[in-house]
Amino acid sequence: MGLSERIIRLTKYMVTLPKTKISVFLIFVVSFLTGGIVGCLQPGLNIDSAVYAFLDGAANTFFLFGLTTIASGGLIHSTVNKLKGRHVKLKQAMFLAFVFMLFTCFFYLLGAVISYFFNSDITTNALILGLVFGFAVEALVLWSTSNIKYIEGVLISSIQPVLTISMLILINNLMAATMENVYSIYIKAIIGALVLAIAVYAFVAVIESPIKSNLGVGGLELLSLFIAQISEGSVAMEEVFSEMGENIDTLVSLISFKTKEGIKANYISPCVHPGPVGNIGGGNLPTIMANQLDDFAIIAHGAATHDFNPVASKEVRKVTNAINEVLPTLTYSNNATKFQRVQYDEAKIGVQFFDEGAVILSTFAPHSGDDIDYGVGLSMIYQTKYVTNVKDVVLVDCHNSLSGNYDRLLPGHNRVLQIEKAIEQIEKPEMHPIKMGYAFNPLDEIPIKDGMGESGVKLMLTEVDDQKMLYVVFDGNNMQKGFRQRLFEAINKKFPEIDMIETMTTDTHLVNTISGGGLTVGTKHGDLIIQKVLELIPEAIDNLEEVSVASATARVNIKTLGPNNATELVTTISSVVSVSKLLAPLVFIIAAIITVLWIF
Repeated sequence: MGLSERIIRLTKYMVTLPKTKISVFLIFVVSFLTGGIVGCLQPGLNIDSAVYAFLDGAANTFFLFGLTTIASGGLIHSTVNKLKGRHVKLKQAMFLAFVFMLFTCFFYLLGAVISYFFNSDITTNALILGLVFGFAVEALVLWSTSNIKYIEGVLISSIQPVLTISMLILINNLMAATMENVYSIYIKAIIGALVLAIAVYAFVAVIESPIKSNLGVGGLELLSLFIAQISEGSVAMEEVFSEMGENIDTLVSLISFKTKEGIKANYISPCVHPGPVGNIGGGNLPTIMANQLDDFAIIAHGAATHDFNPVASKEVRKVTNAINEVLPTLTYSNNATKFQRVQYDEAKIGVQFFDEGAVILSTFAPHSGDDIDYGVGLSMIYQTKYVTNVKDVVLVDCHNSLSGNYDRLLPGHNRVLQIEKAIEQIEKPEMHPIKMGYAFNPLDEIPIKDGMGESGVKLMLTEVDDQKMLYVVFDGNNMQKGFRQRLFEAINKKFPEIDMIETMTTDTHLVNTISGGGLTVGTKHGDLIIQKVLELIPEAIDNLEEVSVASATARVNIKTLGPNNATELVTTISSVVSVSKLLAPLVFIIAAIITVLWIF
């Protein structure tokens, strides 16, 4: 299972929050119904008096809960945004206030029901209990997601209970209430809140310690920045990754196609991973690289795992700079070979030679497969050079078949042996002149959350000695198992003149957002994707023209998460989550018992 997939699995309970007006509507409805039900909990009510009791209770409770909650949401929003933390949106603050109110309404209603059946008035104490529990949840959420100081979160979280208690005293008529009762209510609430506040602080301090120790960054800061990325598209997390990261040396290789007018297109495979998630780091690497280059570029997926995630999007510029440095030094020729495919067991290797370079396409389809480790990729490159005597090897992990999760391909895996046996079968056929054409469709009809990145689909068609070979590159993170075969069958049926086909994905992690993203290509809109590819092929055929080719390989030094930090990040978070499952119930149950005993 990949890094981002494991993080997404850990954060599966995060949801998209409703709009502010929806939260306000829910606040009105819930507070109104709660008061109405409590108002009807009186013995001997007939229909007329029940209607009056319902409306009277509903009105009182709307002022008690609804009005104070709406006011609290606005105050939370404005107060947090004045502090040096992550700003919260009004819809976030209002929904948090609504959740607070749910605790209060539940305990208020529970207290009223118990009082009705057992003839004992505990409604006020139950209301106080709901307020302090809501306070604890609100303090925890504000502290952990807004990246503000704990004392600031506690003070902001006290706004709602203070407003609610003040409204309660006002509704019950301050003149009729004794100061002793007023003091009693406030003291119960303050002491109860302090007990739960200490429990929240103790819980967070315990779980944050290993994160700070292992990663050098506070767990709450990391969580806050991650939420900012998901909710706002913020890239502030890149600063944390930059502190954690380390420099690595890797490769970027390419085949360049040139006409008399100049460079026509470049087929590029960087051994840099397009992650970790969303627009953080290299998440959108394929599109960023293509946009930074002057000529049309098809960016494939090289041998790289999440260890090689750039810590910031600006690191991608180093890869494109390396490409720009080697392009003027290339010597072109019109020599190329037909495309061939060799196989050993599950491993399939597609090969096409371009003068002194070769493109190696690796796939295990129709079986599932995931990232190829850089060390395994280097072994494949050197073995191919030895077998074929080429200068440059453009290694591509096709990344085109996945069902569920699959571990990355590391040294020692049996599949590595299968790849070695397949590469041994490669033969270098006779060279011929080459034609090349390309076509591009951004597939704007398919949203990013449905698994298609900004670069859509790019086609590259080569023609050598009357053999047409079609490269289909989707800007997505892997491909639904079986979709590759569906696409092959559709193309073969409509375009029998195309002799060979291979599909691949860029492994872009722009699609791997928490809010419903991370789908493989073909999981959604499969028929539409096939239709668009079929419509695009004639454009690639029309674009066919004689070209000269050249290959190159460049070294790149970029800052990535590194071999240790990527694994340690997930391991630490997983461990903290596991410990929290045991620690949280223990700490909060003890604190809840103390609070209940104090209030009652």
